[in-house]
Amino acid sequence: MPILIREVTTKKELKQFIWFGINLYKNCEFAAPPLLMDDLLNLSKGKNPALDFCDASYFMAFKDNEMVGRIAAIINPVSNDSWNEKHARFGWVDFIDDLEVSKALFDTAIAWAKEKGMTAIHGPLGFTDFDHEGILIEGYDRLGTLATIYNYPYYPKHIENYGFVKDIDWKEYLITVPEVFPEKYFRIAEIVKQKFNLRSLRFKSRKEVVDNYALKIFDLLNLCYSHLYGFTKLNEKQIAFYIKLYFSFFRLDTVSIVVNENDDVVALGIAMPSFTKALQKAKGSLFPFGWYYMLRALNRNDVVDLYLMAVHPDYQNKGVNSVMFADIMPASAKNGYKFAESNPELETNTRMSSQWASFEYVNHKTRRVYIKQI
Repeated sequence: MPILIREVTTKKELKQFIWFGINLYKNCEFAAPPLLMDDLLNLSKGKNPALDFCDASYFMAFKDNEMVGRIAAIINPVSNDSWNEKHARFGWVDFIDDLEVSKALFDTAIAWAKEKGMTAIHGPLGFTDFDHEGILIEGYDRLGTLATIYNYPYYPKHIENYGFVKDIDWKEYLITVPEVFPEKYFRIAEIVKQKFNLRSLRFKSRKEVVDNYALKIFDLLNLCYSHLYGFTKLNEKQIAFYIKLYFSFFRLDTVSIVVNENDDVVALGIAMPSFTKALQKAKGSLFPFGWYYMLRALNRNDVVDLYLMAVHPDYQNKGVNSVMFADIMPASAKNGYKFAESNPELETNTRMSSQWASFEYVNHKTRRVYIKQI
């Protein structure tokens, strides 16, 4: 039977689009399936402020009246202007192990991109750098994370068979949390704080973090990430969106915010307990028991995910990261975390990867964005 492609035009179809990605991995022991409500928020115009300026269409593939694949085709004009490109993006791409299905999906996304004057397409990418990026190409026997894509090993084969080539890779590291944090790191952290007149902040509530420092955190991220692959500066509405989306679940004792004498944020590290197993149990929904699994993960866990880390350019290579580690690592050990997931780090971002040299670590996953000229 031929592959039938349908464009998503209704909320019901959008839910069908999202559920396909969740259900495809419902029996996979390594995937961290997203929550339906999160993807609905991210993919809906009027909800996600990125869609105020991004152009996007979502397509579903059917064979024998059964849904067998999906793909999002995206154009971010802010990114294209920033990087002087005419690139479309593909994301939210999933398909069964059938080359006809993946070909039909990529054919559709490329035809859409060509019609809009694009000269290349790359992905998987989302609307911004804060969406999931990169197909997993190594580490299929490792647990995925909330912040990353997990995919079956046949995905890269389909993508390369279609004619895509590597654009860039990310590395992911599994760091052993030391049971006893070496005393020398505390000494170094204190020396750095005194030398540069820095303070490491502690908080009593998430609201305190959001009200006083969330905007400053994103100002720092906009600055530090500006040179990284595919990054575009977030506007005020996008910042508010991500604050609401991501600042709901974190433990205050695994957040490190370092400020200077002017109370400007010069470094930050935000870590959260792994939600992978909770997401597997939730099966895409917070109700009726998803909330319970997510809240339980905050307090019963042996893995902590390092979600955001940044140091102001004026303070890089000055030991400021030791201040963050002196906050986060002892708290992680106290909470019973045995391992920390770095989450994706660009292969070109050697400053970030070099900081793990002080710990026992292994590069256990690699993911890739592919590109094709059209």
